Amino acid sequence: MAMMLLQVQQVTKYFGAELILSNIKLEIQTKDRIALVGRNGAGKSTLLKIIAGQLSYDEGTITKPNGVEIGYLAQNSGLESNLSIWDEMMSVFKGLLNMEKQLRALEQKMADPSIYNRPAEYEKILQAYDELQTRFKEEGGYQIEADIRSILHGFRFHQYDYSTPIHTLSGGQKTRLGLAKLLLSKPDILILDEPTNHLDIETLTWLEQYLQGYQGAILIVSHDRYFLDKVVNQVYEISRHSIKKYYGNYSRYLEQKAAQYERDLKQYEKQQEEVTKLQEFIQKNIARATTTKRAQSRRKQLEKMELMDRPLGDEKSAHFSFEIEKQSGNEVLQVQEASIGYGGEAVARNINLSVKREDSVALVGPNGIGKSTLIKTILNKLPLLSGTIQFGSNVTTGYYDQEQADLSSNKTVLQELWDEYPLKSEKEIRTALGNFLFSGDDVLKTVSSLSGGEKARLALAKLMLQKANFLILDEPTNHLDLDSKEVLENALIDYPGTILFISHDRYFINRIATKVVELSKDGTQEFLGDYDYYVQKREEMLELERLEKAEKEAEKAMQPTKSTYQQDKEAKKLERQRKRRIEEIEAKIEALETEISGWEEKLADPDVFQDHVKMREVTDELEKRKNELDALMDEWAEIAE
Repeated sequence: MAMMLLQVQQVTKYFGAELILSNIKLEIQTKDRIALVGRNGAGKSTLLKIIAGQLSYDEGTITKPNGVEIGYLAQNSGLESNLSIWDEMMSVFKGLLNMEKQLRALEQKMADPSIYNRPAEYEKILQAYDELQTRFKEEGGYQIEADIRSILHGFRFHQYDYSTPIHTLSGGQKTRLGLAKLLLSKPDILILDEPTNHLDIETLTWLEQYLQGYQGAILIVSHDRYFLDKVVNQVYEISRHSIKKYYGNYSRYLEQKAAQYERDLKQYEKQQEEVTKLQEFIQKNIARATTTKRAQSRRKQLEKMELMDRPLGDEKSAHFSFEIEKQSGNEVLQVQEASIGYGGEAVARNINLSVKREDSVALVGPNGIGKSTLIKTILNKLPLLSGTIQFGSNVTTGYYDQEQADLSSNKTVLQELWDEYPLKSEKEIRTALGNFLFSGDDVLKTVSSLSGGEKARLALAKLMLQKANFLILDEPTNHLDLDSKEVLENALIDYPGTILFISHDRYFINRIATKVVELSKDGTQEFLGDYDYYVQKREEMLELERLEKAEKEAEKAMQPTKSTYQQDKEAKKLERQRKRRIEEIEAKIEALETEISGWEEKLADPDVFQDHVKMREVTDELEKRKNELDALMDEWAEIAE
């Protein structure tokens, strides 16, 4: 049964005289999974703070039943504490720990032999103990330690000593701990502002699964679209101070928004046609004696019409494209048997990477594995410890650094860009900046005072003017809002050069990558496809490893000295699993072959091969299925032997 946990009605908020939010309406019920989206500066964090009771509002009401608990995690708010990791997590369970003390005290009373001489008192204590124990169990008293371990493991703290004092940890670690502590407290409404910053892909995947099973309601602001697609079922968009609700996940919201805009535009255009016709008729006929009555009635009709405003499309979005001055050779980059690291200490070795023209390669792996180190080594910003790195002919590199380390000068934005491209006119520089939403006086801001998002857009403007044919990008979407990410993706999809990039943004990887290279301390592994394909292949490989391990163990168990009924049963079960997997693969192969021949028939259809867009779609689909088929055939060959 869904229950209303919180209602926001007609809430309006000003900062001084500036209107931030107007007539905001939002409802949260149990099990709701809500994303709040909108431009940077639209007021998302402000609304979260208002709902969490941390900011006042000027008009409207917020109602919440008594006893409904709200847990709020602000952006990048780390845990500040002098306690150890373990003690800080235990502090969430003060109430339960007190209950446990009361239980111990009652147990002591019941253990006193003299109590049996006072049966009425004994009965009373026994009843109190039973009631308290039932409550303790229902509220999770017996699984406090297991819960803490499970959540700390999810946030990758299992390699730490839990007695480590929190104040000795880094900012990113404190942020992760803040989120861990909030999840342990299990509030009725969980409010998260950018919870995915500082999390690597493995932790994100764990968090998605955890939130899918979360008992309370969730309200999230996040720039991670893959995360939103996995977690949310409603989207509220803040735009031009007001709010609009959509049902479904993030991708569904984008579709609905585009369709709504199309519908509104058609209706508006239709009405405009009607208005024009009526006005023309009135002008022609108002003076003629014979038709003046009809003209007057049309005028009345026109006056009664409720005129629609032209639907507002997206607010101004950045718009740009990456071009290249000259094409590179076919071989763009070869890395062979490389070891990388700092101060002669290797963090990763056996790195092999081959990048061809027009490849778009995503470099993935856990935080701290050396992805940025590899990029800096390729760019010769760090010395190579061993192995070789070779660029192909005519390769010109453009580098985007997630830290924007170079962008700290006291120059104006205009001067910063102009000094790098002194031969361009002021108009050209201003136009380039305009494409990245620096207009009017924005170009006179000093670079060091810019926000993260503005610095990111300035770095992209520099990159665009470079016209390099090999872009090397380290976390390019980090500080961008959802709109700017979309524009950047579209520009990179149309880019005629080659791309090597690091990203934690799985939605971005899915749209951009033609192959994924996973980096570990022992080397690299290549997957031909996007992020979803990489995840699927990794799971298959792990499953295969598990099967092989189980088979080896079963073989061991088959040794005559150890042969038992139980082991025999286990081996048969494994054999059944193997046969079932083979049957599954064969069925999939058959289905894929049918699909492939269907797509190949489409290639022969004149409607398709004369339309290059359709042709591209069909060949992409065909390629995808052929890759899947190859992978299945390989797996079949491995386990059917």
